[in-house]
Amino acid sequence: MMYPLVVDLAAEGVRVSTTCRVLGFSTQAFYKWRAQPYSDAEWEDAHLINQLVDLHADDPEFGYRFLHDELVAAGQVVGANRVHRLCRQNQLWSVFARKRGHGRKVGPPLHDDLVQRHFKADTPDVVWLTDITEHWTDEGKLYMCALKDVCSGRIVGYALDARMTSQLAVRALDNAVIGRDYRGVVVHSDRGSQFRSRAFVARLKHYKMVGSMGRVGACGDNAMMESFFSLLQKNVLDRKRWRTRRELTSRIVNWIERTYHRRRRQPRLGRLTPVEFELVFNAQATAA
Repeated sequence: MMYPLVVDLAAEGVRVSTTCRVLGFSTQAFYKWRAQPYSDAEWEDAHLINQLVDLHADDPEFGYRFLHDELVAAGQVVGANRVHRLCRQNQLWSVFARKRGHGRKVGPPLHDDLVQRHFKADTPDVVWLTDITEHWTDEGKLYMCALKDVCSGRIVGYALDARMTSQLAVRALDNAVIGRDYRGVVVHSDRGSQFRSRAFVARLKHYKMVGSMGRVGACGDNAMMESFFSLLQKNVLDRKRWRTRRELTSRIVNWIERTYHRRRRQPRLGRLTPVEFELVFNAQATAA
């Protein structure tokens, strides 16, 4: 940190040899630094920090262990201790980390609450609700992100993974737009970091969708989605002990596609299933 001072003083006419002698290092060391101001290790650290900052912005809940996993998955050869050092130096902490004496704070909403607990829509693909649920297996937790159409009650898209990341929410959204009239759809969520992540917000903009967020700790702001997860919990998750994530994933997909969408009739849909309701609605819209 003293070498730049030598440069500044030299510009004012102070001899380099004099400054080096006073500061306690050799002129050879100074000129070696001038030839290469940054070591190879420092240069590599700078690039790693850039990657870590981008990864943390995409998934603010990631601590240094998950960030290290992401670097390794991207082909980087780097140790966990080095990643921990760089994260500590640049204060890249998980949003779930609790500091002593301080409670965890939830970030501000990125969008206004456009739903206001009014879970009604006259046509499909006007308002979608989204949230994330989790369940234990013998292998560890399985996370599921789902999107539900307010009008038909259909689960228009979902994704399952062993990790709760922004990519889980992004994949669920990517699956939801397939075959749907998605432009202009309001996507309502809570203030979870996955839905506030740069990757998810960018995907909303890419699809020309409109974001909406409820308040902190207000389950009623997404009650219709919570109702679906409660149904899933009762009919699938709590029915038995699940040995593997793959086994539970298969059962969830089977229940959604076979039972919930095509066999479970809903009074508010005129005793139709979500798939039947959309078929009837689309037929009527075409005829009109």
